[in-house]
Amino acid sequence: MDVEVKSTSSLMSGRVLLDLIQAERAGRFLGKTVQVIPHLTNAIQVYILAAAEGNDVHIVEVGGTVGDYESPAFIEGIRELGMRVGRQNSIFVHVVYLPYLGASKELKTKPAQNAIRDLRGVGIVPDILVARSEGPAPKDVIGKLSLFSGVEPRAIALLPNAKNIYQVPLELEDMGIGGVITERLGLRAKKANLKNWRAMVKEAALNQKPRKRIGIVAKYLNNQDTYISVFEALKAAGWANKTKLDLVWVDAEKLENPKTDVNKALAGLDGIVIPGGFGKRAIEGKIKAAQYALSNKLPYLGLCLGLQIAVIAAARSAGLTKANSTEFDAETPDPVISTMADQKGKEHTGGTMRLGNYPCVFVKGSLSAELYGKKSVDERHRHRYECNNAYRDKYQKWGIKESGVSPDGWLVEMIEATNHPFFVASQFHPEFRSRPNRPHPMFDGFIATVSRLQNGQK
Repeated sequence: MDVEVKSTSSLMSGRVLLDLIQAERAGRFLGKTVQVIPHLTNAIQVYILAAAEGNDVHIVEVGGTVGDYESPAFIEGIRELGMRVGRQNSIFVHVVYLPYLGASKELKTKPAQNAIRDLRGVGIVPDILVARSEGPAPKDVIGKLSLFSGVEPRAIALLPNAKNIYQVPLELEDMGIGGVITERLGLRAKKANLKNWRAMVKEAALNQKPRKRIGIVAKYLNNQDTYISVFEALKAAGWANKTKLDLVWVDAEKLENPKTDVNKALAGLDGIVIPGGFGKRAIEGKIKAAQYALSNKLPYLGLCLGLQIAVIAAARSAGLTKANSTEFDAETPDPVISTMADQKGKEHTGGTMRLGNYPCVFVKGSLSAELYGKKSVDERHRHRYECNNAYRDKYQKWGIKESGVSPDGWLVEMIEATNHPFFVASQFHPEFRSRPNRPHPMFDGFIATVSRLQNGQK
């Protein structure tokens, strides 16, 4: 059997509740009292089953900790789902934490025991136990955990912190957890061929020099997880091109300060990435960064907002000094980015949000078409504003061109500079389609260009 896996990383409680309320208002419950059990738990299961349709294996994560106030309905929904599909068709995997007490130099299993007890208390008996720890745990911990959890020793995985997150699947496979899963679900699966994955992990561990410095021009700088998909997509492209990357935060707010020397602030970067985002704050700094990349022929990758910034930057560099998006300046005389005419008046209703998969048709002969090697592709969107069609005939004068459009030609999906080694931006989020051993074509092309230029090649 070829096992296709689809993962639901989180359960959207707000969406489930909204649908439940709307169903009640529509009279689907015939006046009955709507309760957490069975109505909310059933709604949760409906979402899970709908997302799993067409797949052999569906992974659902219930985040947080057993006992959290917001999780009981979802835990009960998962318990019921196990009964609904049959216990022979479901596996419960419980992740627990093993803290290390430095004072006594011992690893404590009591928090894990308590977590397992709480989970069993709500009717779920784990089939597999994953025990996380800061450092390697002694093997005798497995016997202790098995005794108190009822999970057989071979179904307990000890996972200390890894140098690279992509080592974790290899460790689980080496522990035999893959065999436990396939046996438990009755799947006929061949031995996993992880040769390419192991090569990728090995490449990630290498310390290649010289390094390439990639500037991430952003305003959400408190936590790298904000742009985790972008960072991981860049790293994957680096591994594929045998190029070590230094991912450097560039504070867009500081760039927009008139006292900041933009040339000096961005000097030394081998490439610039402007990821997605919303709101007016720090926009001028991002525009300056895009103008710098455009005029200095520095590789540039724009993602969602990064495309809109690129268009504004090109327009301003060509003389439209007040060009802007109506999101940031409703009174701009040159709204090169705006909502479409049929979206006016819906700005606060959600009616203007383009969310989910949409097709993109590449312009023949463009760099974008070359990167993908296809005529069209579906990519994931999450944005409200679009390129203003009233200005599209001016792109060539600005030094850019549309390189990807919607099938009807009405919406701009991608743009690129016409005389530049790599200045490419998309209205969609390509980072969501990148994989550690299969970097997305846009990221792969971006890093390949950075590497080629820094090696003195044209």
